[in-house]
Amino acid sequence: MKNLSEDVSEFANALREWFLRERRDLPWRRERSVYRTVVSEFMLQQTQVDTVLPYFENWVRRWKSFEELARADESDVLRAWEGLGYYSRARNLHAAAKKIVADGNVPANSEDWLAFRGIGAYTAAAISSIAQGIPVAVVDGNVVRILSRLSGDGTVFKDNAAAVAKFSPLADSLLNHAFPGDHNEAMMELGAIVCSRRNPRCLICPVADFCAARSRGEEQDLPRLAGKQMRKVEIERLWCVREKTLLLVKNSAGKRRLKELCELPRAEDFCVPAEKFSRWKIIFEGKRGIANEAISEKIRRVPAREIPALEKNFVGTHAEILFVPLAQLDAVTLSGPHRKWIRALLGE
Repeated sequence: MKNLSEDVSEFANALREWFLRERRDLPWRRERSVYRTVVSEFMLQQTQVDTVLPYFENWVRRWKSFEELARADESDVLRAWEGLGYYSRARNLHAAAKKIVADGNVPANSEDWLAFRGIGAYTAAAISSIAQGIPVAVVDGNVVRILSRLSGDGTVFKDNAAAVAKFSPLADSLLNHAFPGDHNEAMMELGAIVCSRRNPRCLICPVADFCAARSRGEEQDLPRLAGKQMRKVEIERLWCVREKTLLLVKNSAGKRRLKELCELPRAEDFCVPAEKFSRWKIIFEGKRGIANEAISEKIRRVPAREIPALEKNFVGTHAEILFVPLAQLDAVTLSGPHRKWIRALLGE
């Protein structure tokens, strides 16, 4: 096995040569700019590449620069983001464009990027190294996995943040200062398509000779992270169709995660006697996950005759109810799961 600390240049060269030869053809790599890199990095936060691809293509066709995005209405921005989830990313990206335009220039280094809401150390390093050639290493879950295996570090970390803190100095020491963007993308690419969480493809890994975990047959055991605790949440929703309109709830400022998005109303937002509510038929059951919440949702059909009384007894906070014509639902910004479920219930 080769010594990682003594053969840094050989490691960096092998990694970059592999990346230039095997990298995926992604739209933000075909045409480089700070704007396109910023958009892609915001979208790739907590979202897989395959999911992001069509959103990115549509986004940069509609808004080709920070200037164009800064002029956009927030409702249009959220509508273009619909289905990607974690909508605060869209608002933060929109706010970043406005600030960059107001300031008259883009940040000059990773520290300056950190001043923007929604941009942490990883995103700041990715933008500054890939788009601006600044030598700063990225460390995310993929990179943690690679570095833990290369070093053979069997520490049990309480969470990913603790692992990132531990491996950041090693990431810095391995950085290819001549090609920081290529190096960081190569590390991310290696983690995504070769050094995977399960069944890593060690036989085709360009830096397998440097891997302490592989030399000991422990590559699938690292990194060691304490299990993430998921909280189970159950929500009852209501399906209220009246005269070809659907009752929705629009979340306002108080609902930070889903601000300005529409969803089917929750039963708890209305004063409904339990005996009446229990008689309403469950017509759909769906599941989704947000952060550390595993959410199960049941949708009950409300008889048309009950809807007027229901409307009068709305007690939801930080939200407003509205009846949207079924023919105009595409113009409303819905959360991704609810868009899908509503289409299923309408037979589309």
